[in-house]
Amino acid sequence: MRDMLVVGGGYVGLSAAVAVKQSAPHLQVEVIEAAPEHVWQKDERASAIIAAASRMLEVLGVWGEILPEAQPINRMIVTDSRTSDPVRPVFLTFDGEVDEGRPFAHMVPNVAMVRALRGACEQLGIPIRHGLSATGFQTRSTRNEVTLSDGGTIDTRLLVACDGVRSRLRDMAGIKTVSWNYGQSGIVTTVEHERPHEGVAEEHFLPSGPFAILPLTGNRSSLVWTERTAEAEQLVASDDLVFEEELQRRFGHKLGQITVAGSRKAFPLGLTLARAFVAPRFVLAGDAAHGIHPISGQGLNLGFKDVAALAETVVEADRLGLDIGALDVLERYQSWRRFDTFRMGVTTDVLNRLFSNDMTPVRIARDIGLGIVERLPRLKSYFISEAAGITGEDGPRLLAGSAI
Repeated sequence: MRDMLVVGGGYVGLSAAVAVKQSAPHLQVEVIEAAPEHVWQKDERASAIIAAASRMLEVLGVWGEILPEAQPINRMIVTDSRTSDPVRPVFLTFDGEVDEGRPFAHMVPNVAMVRALRGACEQLGIPIRHGLSATGFQTRSTRNEVTLSDGGTIDTRLLVACDGVRSRLRDMAGIKTVSWNYGQSGIVTTVEHERPHEGVAEEHFLPSGPFAILPLTGNRSSLVWTERTAEAEQLVASDDLVFEEELQRRFGHKLGQITVAGSRKAFPLGLTLARAFVAPRFVLAGDAAHGIHPISGQGLNLGFKDVAALAETVVEADRLGLDIGALDVLERYQSWRRFDTFRMGVTTDVLNRLFSNDMTPVRIARDIGLGIVERLPRLKSYFISEAAGITGEDGPRLLAGSAI
């Protein structure tokens, strides 16, 4: 019998296992992952990690290992223009630290993050079983009986689904979603450039969608390039010369000549919000609970917030002698996370619809709005705090940098 079985060995699943096991070493925690063991080492992507999430990773004992490969984002620039515009005026800038020596976000290679979390699992004695998926489960009074793809079964008091936005476990649990497709895809790749970026991130709002330039260590940047799906597929399939020419038109010449330094992939973009995050002995976390547009860079960070809330819910219930899989216990996690997730989903949806729009009256209105925010320091500070996940004293302790 396991106390907690995590399905999904990505960042959210691994950090959930580490957070619970670290604070409650006597609990039996296990992770199963459908992918083969070494697939994660081939991930060329990088992710924005907000200050609250880096605080949590610091408490989990992995941030020190990640930090040498992390690039601080010292400043954020927002422009609104067309691809053909010769000049892209800056409407909004964010800079500054949320704590001394801690910027509001870092860019972290996904490989570095997974490596550190897997190392923490090994140190804590958390088994990670590869090549296995959950093909079904039956909820009993005191446990979930999980059927595995190899024909075996695992009994667990709490089943945590971290199996992605198309979660099979969510469907098995009968949890419905609110979802729609934006007709856009996000092209993700890495580029090298002649001049240093100085830790500056840029978000160019173009008619087809946002084009984000996110700094990596060295003279490199990670791109999240939103295009309508048909155009994105054509760009990904095009030869290097055509792709780099289209890329340079959007990237600009501020950092000199650019070259593509990694593979390029396109991911369909949409909004998916689970109608419930919990069921008896069952929890959704990460993309299984919510998939949002990358316009705000908050997708992974929402998952880390889930981890902080779930770990505190489980550990405190265990300390009080309560059943960690009981629905009334899990409702605390749901109440903590569902509103925040819904709010972020609506925010990214509105921003994408507002800025992926070339109508002149809409452009004028949004540019006036950006200009107003730029001229109000208190409002800018509020937005920076929100983006960094610094939301007050009522949030999970891990996000504030405190142990559970």
